[in-house]
This record gives sequence, C-alpha cells and structure tokens, in this order.
Amino acid sequence: MSGRRRFIVNSRSICDGYASYDGTLHHHIARVLRLRSGDKVTLVDEQGRRHYGVIDQITQEWTAVRLTETIEASAFSDAPSITVIQGLPKGEKIELVLQKGTELGVAEFSIFRADRSVPKLSGEKLQGRLERWIRITAEASRQSERFDQPTVTWHPSAAAAATSAANADLKLLLWERGEPKPLRDLLKEFPRPSSIAIAVGPEGGFEPGEAETFSLWGFVPVTMGERILRTETAALAMTAIVQYKWGDI
Repeated sequence: MSGRRRFIVNSRSICDGYASYDGTLHHHIARVLRLRSGDKVTLVDEQGRRHYGVIDQITQEWTAVRLTETIEASAFSDAPSITVIQGLPKGEKIELVLQKGTELGVAEFSIFRADRSVPKLSGEKLQGRLERWIRITAEASRQSERFDQPTVTWHPSAAAAATSAANADLKLLLWERGEPKPLRDLLKEFPRPSSIAIAVGPEGGFEPGEAETFSLWGFVPVTMGERILRTETAALAMTAIVQYKWGDI
C-alpha cells in the first residue's frame, strides 16, 4: 500500500463502496496535489478505519473514489490510547501542545479552564478557539502522516476534565507537591494499559483542590524528577515517555 496519498475523512462521506468530496478536500486533491483518475489513495475515517481505493472521477466540482478494501483500526496497533488533559495556558502554548502531541500520537486532547488559567474563554471566542485547535490537529495529522486525527474537547473546570477520563486504565497527574510517585517507578510496576490519561496543569500547576479532585477520580500523582518543566514541555515529555514504554515509538 506504499506510495498512496492518504487523507483523513468523515465516514459519512462513504457509501456503497464509494466516497465523494467537494470543497476543501476536492480542491486539495485536484488542484494542489493534481491527482488524476486511476491514482491510488488511502482514506482514514474518524474511527481509524483505513479505506483503500482508486480515484474514479474528478470533475470541476467534486472527486469520487472507488473503494477496494476497508480494514478496521484494531488490525494495525495495540498501542494505548493516550488522552492529554491540559489546563489552558497563556498565549500560544496550547497550540504547541496540540501540534507536537498530535505528532507523538495523542488520541484526545481534553483542555480545561484551571483555577490558574489566565485566558478566559466563552461563547463565540471559545468556539473560534476550538475550531482553530481542530485545524491545528488536522494539519499536524497530515504532516506526520497519521492514520487518524485526535479529538479536541473543552471542559469548564478540572472536575469536569477529570470526570471525562474516569474510564482510563492508567491515570497520571503531574503534581510536584506532596508525595508524588516517581514516574519511572510507576511505569516499571504497572501492566500494559489500553488507555492512558495524563493531567497537566497550566502555568503554576494545579491548585491543591484541583489535585485532590483528580486524585479522587483515580489519578496517581507522579513526578519526573527534580526539574520543574514548563506546562507545554511536561505534556509532551509525559506523552513521549509512555509512548516509548507501551506505544509505537
């Protein structure tokens, strides 16, 4: 299947062995990449399924792909699904986390307003940010040639974010206060999980009450050593470590 161009699509565009596209994707296929009828492509939907096919027709308005094979996501990897729960930081730091985290294989970004988050988002401003964040993960997925695109969700509080990850097999809270467990030691003794949630605070970290809330939901406070990492560095370092331990790095 090498040499195929790959595209992330919505499964709703696939029906009866064909997929058809207009708008941005059609423009990218026909005008930017200049693909033609007979070119082989791979389409990856939001559930990670890979649809192999051949471009059947390209018109001025749309592109049609004839599918030849579909393979379920479970056939490709048994790496844990990673969720990064990130307290909203200042400026463009969250965009760095989204871009690089996507490259590292994060499955979901769960962004929340922490007590120490400086930006205040709501209404149209929040909706605009969400749309931008999704575009960033989409572009990073294309650039890194991922076969899927991570989801991006917003939560108004630490409690809501912690609740959203209640079913994760391994829940890690990056917390340098109290008596956190060294991450190295925890990973040695924990069996391979199918899902991992990593909670990271914004600048200044979590308030004690937030850390307690995460702990009540089963998050284990851990530390990566004596160095205090910036919030955007911490999220990416934690992701890289668990991906190396159990994932596909």
